[in-house]
Formats: sequence, C-alpha cells, structure tokens
Amino acid sequence: MTRRLLLTLALVLMTLQSANAEKCLFVSSYHQGYDWADGIEEGVREVLVGQCDFKQINMDTKRNKSTAYITAKALEIKAFIEQWKPDVVIVADDNASKYLVKPYFRNSDLPFVFCGINWTVAEYGYPYDNATGMIEVAPIRQMYELVKSVNPQATVAYYLGADTLTEEKSFYRYQRAARKYNIKLINRLSRSLLEWQQAFQEAQNGDFIILGTKSGINDWDDKKAYAIVQENGRTLSLTAYEWMVQYAILGMTKVPQEQGIWAAKVALEILAGAKPRDIPIIPNQQWDMLINVSLLNSSKVTLPESFLIKSKKVYASE
Repeated sequence: MTRRLLLTLALVLMTLQSANAEKCLFVSSYHQGYDWADGIEEGVREVLVGQCDFKQINMDTKRNKSTAYITAKALEIKAFIEQWKPDVVIVADDNASKYLVKPYFRNSDLPFVFCGINWTVAEYGYPYDNATGMIEVAPIRQMYELVKSVNPQATVAYYLGADTLTEEKSFYRYQRAARKYNIKLINRLSRSLLEWQQAFQEAQNGDFIILGTKSGINDWDDKKAYAIVQENGRTLSLTAYEWMVQYAILGMTKVPQEQGIWAAKVALEILAGAKPRDIPIIPNQQWDMLINVSLLNSSKVTLPESFLIKSKKVYASE
C-alpha cells in the first residue's frame, strides 16, 4: 500500500469520525474579553474540546443591550441550532436563558445545561425536562460576617456598580441580607466613570463599600478608576468579582471556571445517556479570598492578622 493511499485513507477516516462525532454548542451571553465570560469559556473548553464537535457563539449582550438586538441575536442562534443540530447546548449567563432557551426550547427534545445565572432561575421557569444547570451566587453572608468581625459597629454600607439589570438584581440580594445584620445598604449604580467616582467618594461616609461589576460603564478606564480608589479610598471595600479586586481592598470572589467545568462535565454525562431532569440544579461552591495589599496600605483600614495570613495577596498598581 502506497504512502499516498495510506494518507488518503487516514483523511477519509478522520472525515467520517468528524461527521459522526456528537455535537456540543456553547452559547455565551456576553463577548470574549469580558473576564467573567472568558473564565466560563476557559472551563468549558478545558473539558469539551477534543471530546465532541465543539462550536461557540457569543451573543455580545453586555455591549449591545437593546431588546431588539438581543431578540434578533437569539433568533439567529435558534436558526443555527435548527440547521447544525447539536446534541447538547451549554448556555452561559442570564440572557441566553431569557431570550433563547425559555421562548424557543423549553421542554424540547434538545438538552441544555445553563450556568452563570445570577441568584435564582425562577424567572426563567427552570427546571425544564430538558435543562439543568448551576446558578451563580456570591458569598454575601460570609462578607457581612467578616465585616462585623472587623467592625461590630458597622451599620451603613454602599453598593457601587454599573447601572444594569444584573447589578440591580445583585443589589437587592445584598440589601435583603444586610437587614439581618442591622446594616443599611445604600444603592449607587452608575452609567459613567464620573458618576462612579462621585458615588465612591460619597461612599467614604459609610462603614464599608461593596463593589459590584464595572461592566456596563462604557467609558470605564482602568488607570483612572485605580487612581480614584487609591486617592479617595479610606474605608473597607469588598467585592465578589475577581476583576474588581484591583479597586477593592478585599475580594471574596466567585470562580467562573467552576461554572464552565461543571456545565461541560454535565454535558458529557448527558451525551452518555443521563437525563437533564435527573441532574439537580446547584449553586456554585467555590470562591477565593484575596487581599489587595496596595490599597490596604494606602487606606486607613486594619484587618486581623489571622485573615491576612490565610488570604491570597494581590498587588495592584497603576
């Protein structure tokens, strides 16, 4: 058998294997370059690439927020699904479930695994017979207990973030929990960096600050924001987002890779015969403890030595 014939047979075999491979589609609500979405994608790809015929579509709804755009994008992805016919679909973050899965694939024959949905899935009607997933929650109780251990007299806090639906949703969760600790949480959501700067300066009057995400503040500038925080930050600031730790003293941060890895492993279970309805919906289980040493040193905040020892150190700079 000639070398050319062997090569031809190998190519034919590879083509047949590709044609018969089970198909996995990953739909991200956001865009590549957004830290949270990138982390989920990293986890999904780590597990699935090489295990199935893998494709990804990004809805890009963080930068394109109009209902008209999102609805049109969802219809475009629906058409792709009907044409490509994946065997399982992973959807990340809220908008993919809200605009794609719920209206077009609820209780259909196509299995879905969702991840990254904030706090609750009730508004999307999950669970479905054909869907399961992991919700995204922040360690709110742990944050408040930490603050009270550092400052038992803390009664007033500010919540700073982008003026988006996701951040409104997060604020109300933090606010509801704050009442249990006799803390008044003041909402300051911003559309611009200037508004965020004014809110941050005002928040110095509180006992501590919770930083939501910057995503949705379209004129955000990392260097300017860091300068604002370094110059004005004199009270304890906390965040649940890893990419916001450069602007906060303390991070108790969610791990997006956890969401992607879990969803991808569940997708493989489904390809092996598991039914989505038999797999429980669960919250995330992991978070990292981070201290921004640069901002801690430039502020007047003192943290317990025991906490400094057990936390990871981050050194942020301009």
